[in-house]
Amino acid sequence: MSEAGDSRRNSIELIGAKAGTAMPAEMRQALHLRGLVPTSIENFSKQELRAYQQLMSKSTNLEKYQFLAALRCLNVNLFFRMLLNHFRDIVPLIYTPTVGEACLSYSHIYPFLYPFRTSVGLFITLDDTDCIDTVIENYRRSMPEPIDPEITVITDGSRILGLGDLGINGMGIPIGKLQLYTAAAGLNPGRTLPIMLDFGTNNERYLNDPLYLGTREHRPDDKRFYEAAGRVISALHYAFPGLLIQFEDFSTEHAFGLLEYWRKKTLCFNDDIQGTGCVILGGFISAVEQAGIPPGDQRILFVGAGSAGVGVAKQLVDYFIHELKIPEPQAQAMFWFVDSHGLITANRGDALPHHKLSLARQDNGSTQCATIEEALEYVKPTALIGLSTVYKAFSEKILTRMNEINTNARPIIFPLSNPETKAECSFEEAMRCTNNRVLFASGTAFPEYTDPETCQVYVPGQGNNMYTFPAIGLGAVLCKPSWITDTMLFAVSKALANSRSADEKAAGELYPRVERIRDVSAELAAAFVTQAVREGLVKEKHWVDVVSANMPENMQPGHIDGLFSRRVLGEVKTLMWRPAASVEQYIVEAITTINPDDT
Repeated sequence: MSEAGDSRRNSIELIGAKAGTAMPAEMRQALHLRGLVPTSIENFSKQELRAYQQLMSKSTNLEKYQFLAALRCLNVNLFFRMLLNHFRDIVPLIYTPTVGEACLSYSHIYPFLYPFRTSVGLFITLDDTDCIDTVIENYRRSMPEPIDPEITVITDGSRILGLGDLGINGMGIPIGKLQLYTAAAGLNPGRTLPIMLDFGTNNERYLNDPLYLGTREHRPDDKRFYEAAGRVISALHYAFPGLLIQFEDFSTEHAFGLLEYWRKKTLCFNDDIQGTGCVILGGFISAVEQAGIPPGDQRILFVGAGSAGVGVAKQLVDYFIHELKIPEPQAQAMFWFVDSHGLITANRGDALPHHKLSLARQDNGSTQCATIEEALEYVKPTALIGLSTVYKAFSEKILTRMNEINTNARPIIFPLSNPETKAECSFEEAMRCTNNRVLFASGTAFPEYTDPETCQVYVPGQGNNMYTFPAIGLGAVLCKPSWITDTMLFAVSKALANSRSADEKAAGELYPRVERIRDVSAELAAAFVTQAVREGLVKEKHWVDVVSANMPENMQPGHIDGLFSRRVLGEVKTLMWRPAASVEQYIVEAITTINPDDT
């Protein structure tokens, strides 16, 4: 048989294997499988029922994570179909909080996570960067379908969630995030690429672990790091010119350094800095509407001043400047920051890192605050935002005091650290200590709270980045802007606040319900594309023409409002990938992808 014939037969066998027990009789006959597989031919619904029953039979979340990882490699269509039909139940198993537990054990469970695949992404060492073109070619050869990736999530594992330097064990984060890009925003799972920069680790626990799978050496100095990372990014940009690069969980200084250098050179963004700020701004806009005081009277205290904290604060400042027309110096004066040494001030006496210099207060005189409690009494905040990764940093005493300080307004309390073991407080604690008055959003999922006296049920807001980063990714992949601007992200935040339904607004919820995530992502992506076209930065002529011919009637020139037309929204939805609903649809789509010339 010719090489083309072998390739075609291999493609058919691959499609048949992915169809599993739903493989039609004709395909079984063609592949000579009669007598080799059970005779029953099932539909996709039965496959999903069996898989979900198996998932629920696992006794721990880590076992469920392992089952789902294997299922995704065995049958990607079944995996995403089940994920979309049980979104609220499964997302915490493939991402936070379970992904944190999986990362801590990654080297020990790796061989059992992906038993059906040679590789699930790229693991690039410092030595590999000298032959990065060979690594990329190896990736291309390993892919079952001849299509280039359109999005990558890249990390070096140096600051995973609130868990610190996990080295190669942090690979679970890019994999999990890309699954959410597909589930929430419909990016094609076959065109996603997780990348781990295995540049070593400074975590002695892993260096001394005999089963650790990563490079057993300490991390390089900054000069070598930036040179090596630059070779990888340049090679990716050359090999895949339209690729969107999302930086993830780098150390704070490297996160800012990479974004600052590459932001206008290639299509990229940093979810910790920009995505977190984007989603929190969306919830903050909703909270300010319900707080009971003028927005300009807000006094906002941040606990935590890493990359996420700075990113959130920057976007909140932009909101006060652009939306409320508050002068920039006055807007910046509404913010205070506490780090591990206390309130950040210019005269605190320690050498502040570069990214904290702009956060330092210069109006404190001789006052210094060593603790959160002292800062609380000094600032008298209306909003308390936690990105400290310090478990229970918002003690019941602090929460109660926030309620006492804000007698004429509802206190805004956002404990945003992930996972739950790093969260500053829980929803129940915030509700009890504020007499149910709190405007609450967390980074990790918390259960509903039932008032023991009235039996009223309250739903917590979750400022999870999955509301925004999938939509940003989808919008950027579709319209391919020259670069991703702050105003594009601001439009996404506005669209997020606008996306709440009438019922959600009436219930005082800060975010749309997660069951609507696909529709919300489409709206946010439409807002992103519309804003990008308005800024004249879109490369795809199709989107320039569609948006320009269908501008919303109530859009104000020069105003960033997160609006979009129904036509743009409809086109976005049409281009979102969905798992096949039937085996017939799956086979047709799979053959079309693998052998496009046959259609």
